[in-house]
Amino acid sequence: MWYAIICEDVADSNAGRATARPAHLARLHELLDEGRLLVAGPHPAVDASDPGDAGFSGSLIVADFASLEDAQSWASDDPYLDAGVYEKVTVKPFKLVLP
Repeated sequence: MWYAIICEDVADSNAGRATARPAHLARLHELLDEGRLLVAGPHPAVDASDPGDAGFSGSLIVADFASLEDAQSWASDDPYLDAGVYEKVTVKPFKLVLP
């Protein structure tokens, strides 16, 4: 089943994001290579695809897991959590309707 992992950043998360980004992306690429990643990306803090110094306010990941517990476990191991980037992470079941 698909699960939405909705992450909210702490204020001024740019430095932590930069440090932990390679490890964060490596985990996402594993899901992608396994055919389990629907979408992933950050939420710009301003209305621009490149927010510059404004940075990001969080991230969204939608991926396939065997259970809610598996999705929560995966999310709890995110390098952005270890780096102090995420203030809050919510994991919810997601029903894909379109496309």
